[in-house]
Amino acid sequence: MLSENTYPKNVNSRDILLISHSTKNLKDMYNWFECKVRYEKMLESGIQKMVTEPYLVDAWSFTEAEARITKEIRPFMSGEFTISDIKRVKYSESFFNESGDRYYKMRLYFITLDEKSGTEKKSATNMLVQASTLKEAVLIIESEMEKSMIDYTIASATETAIMDVYTYSAEEEKKKESA
Repeated sequence: MLSENTYPKNVNSRDILLISHSTKNLKDMYNWFECKVRYEKMLESGIQKMVTEPYLVDAWSFTEAEARITKEIRPFMSGEFTISDIKRVKYSESFFNESGDRYYKMRLYFITLDEKSGTEKKSATNMLVQASTLKEAVLIIESEMEKSMIDYTIASATETAIMDVYTYSAEEEKKKESA
């Protein structure tokens, strides 16, 4: 059973049942870390420049996040690189679209009714959406939220600098360990 702190503040248990897109199993939950990788990049002009690029990694701890990003990035780097920063980021949901080449941070407000005072309350949550355009990201959120009965508003939609996202997959880990 998931604890109630998995959900946005001010969402009562009745509303939790109404959120159809919520995670059903612990294996579907993501614990995101934004890892910044610093390396020398060859620009189109032929000049090498030191750059820092953010990546998103699903991990249980900072140590695991560093190990996973190092393992994932190493095949793509020809020279030295460093992990310059790791920070925990909260996304309540993530929607991946293989045709999308950008990642958008969508801030939504879930609107609930406080039964005691009779007033509306807004609970903020962030969602990650992979899409090609901002308009496509908004359409993905709207189509996913149609599956829910909870009232919401989109407060903001911004393109992130995230280069790639590495989710945890037990099957992939087993294949890598046996190879």
